[in-house]
Amino acid sequence: MLSAGAALPLLSTLPRAARAHEHDERIVNPLIRQRADPQIYRHDDIFYFTGSVPEYDRIVLRSSKTVAGLADAQEKVLWHRPESGRMAGYIWAPEVHFFDGRWHVYFAAGNGDEPFHIRTYVLQADGPDPMRANWSLLGQLETPWDTFTLDCTSFEHKGQRYVCWAQQEPGIETNSNLYLAPLATPTTLAAKPTRLSMPNLPWERRGFKVNEGPYFLARNGKVFITYSASATDARYCVGMLSAPDDVDLMDAGKWVKSPMPVFATSEAHHVYGPGHNSFVVDEKGRDLIVYHGRDYKEIKGDPLFDPNRHARVQLIHYREDGTPYFGEPVANGPMPLD
Repeated sequence: MLSAGAALPLLSTLPRAARAHEHDERIVNPLIRQRADPQIYRHDDIFYFTGSVPEYDRIVLRSSKTVAGLADAQEKVLWHRPESGRMAGYIWAPEVHFFDGRWHVYFAAGNGDEPFHIRTYVLQADGPDPMRANWSLLGQLETPWDTFTLDCTSFEHKGQRYVCWAQQEPGIETNSNLYLAPLATPTTLAAKPTRLSMPNLPWERRGFKVNEGPYFLARNGKVFITYSASATDARYCVGMLSAPDDVDLMDAGKWVKSPMPVFATSEAHHVYGPGHNSFVVDEKGRDLIVYHGRDYKEIKGDPLFDPNRHARVQLIHYREDGTPYFGEPVANGPMPLD
């Protein structure tokens, strides 16, 4: 079993010259239109896709035996927001994870009278097949502060299950920072969280002071957490934290932040505001970054309500020091192999 949140196997990549002008004729970008904050999760050689819908009113899931097949796979609604009250506001950024023998979905939800009163909640399935099971609310993720909380991800590293999320911390003048903690139950932490990152660099503070959308990757004796920064228009971009894989992940001092974005808008390829990524190993054993981006730069009104953030995928390559290299967002069409 492989999941994007687990330590992924080391892959070799073909020399760049050998891949010149090659494309994957099956995977075509955008993979899925109007699905933001995309996640592809692999379990028992089945690929599951979820993401935010433009209406921000429900949680959806689709499955396929291949990544390309997700494009046309039937989508199931796992949960729909209530008509009023708690969780009746904006529904954002679901992530599906299998652990402790059960399927879980982490998601952010606002309230009916305060749609931006965003907190993180957990759904749990009652069976082994997430597409057929019944899903119910398990509860709210319990964090130290009752503040704006979103974009929770979960992963296992060296036998310990963790959660990483974005939250607004009282007394800090940012929209959201990144936090990490071991998990006791799907809704409770096993220790006081560590603040891993704040938006303290200029490219993290354009429009809004944001660190959000974390996702974990283990490779080549190192661990990485990518995250997204700035406003959700063409300025949106991806940063990365890195650490050796044998350190205490809860020691914030062991993590090093990339000084510049590792993935950002490509004017040449007409992909704007790439971000909120996840990772997956496809059926061919290749590492993919999964993310959303728009096909145009100019947006009328609040970019949050522009529906055309499309789910996209492309190959990850690795530098000689073992760190991932994402390049720039690829143009629409068959996914290139170089």
